Amino acid sequence: MTFTPTQKLAAETLGTALLLAIVVGSGIMGEALAGGNVAVALLGNTLATGAGLYVLITIFGPVSGAHFNPAVTFSFLLRREISLSLAGAYVVAQLLGAVAGVYLAHAMFDLDILQTSAKARAGLGQSLGEATATFGLVLTILGCVRFRPEATATAVGLFITAGYWFTSSTSFANPAVTVARTLTDTFAGVQPADAPAFIAAQLLAAGAATFLAGRLFAPRNAGYRPANEGPAQKI
Repeated sequence: MTFTPTQKLAAETLGTALLLAIVVGSGIMGEALAGGNVAVALLGNTLATGAGLYVLITIFGPVSGAHFNPAVTFSFLLRREISLSLAGAYVVAQLLGAVAGVYLAHAMFDLDILQTSAKARAGLGQSLGEATATFGLVLTILGCVRFRPEATATAVGLFITAGYWFTSSTSFANPAVTVARTLTDTFAGVQPADAPAFIAAQLLAAGAATFLAGRLFAPRNAGYRPANEGPAQKI
């Protein structure tokens, strides 16, 4: 089945918008209901994001690949699986969708639409957390593409769910998400001054994961047989 560039860009815009509405909206709701317990608020934020990602990847994956993330698009560009012009258009669509999703979340909860985050997320540990989260996310996607494409939605949703809890940054792992979250002074926000370090870490990690996956997941040599399949041979 073939989809037009317009359909692909619409899927990336709408998918990213819904993702940010989920991320920011669940953060607002979680904080409101948690009674000051940050762990409970984060748990609500986490479960909604992981579940939402599963649904969004399932429905938009066949149309655009469901990148929703410039770091993922960058990875596929490095792999020469998307053209430079379409990759650039994807990134623009993702950024526009992400901002629209934040504004939608604000509107749903009767908050000021235009905001700037004051939540500090600075430091080497935070940047390392973003590098780790993005590296793991891209490796998850490329591993699924190589071995279990049908498992991509599940694997990505589960990895991001885990990433909220095992990374110091709560796993943004997405430059478009990072930019959009500077525009919300709610539970999910990040102050604009901290965003460039996050984005640099995300893109560097995406490149590193793509490089590793190209070698780790490459098919074995045609004449090689592992020991558990009989005598090793090379033709």
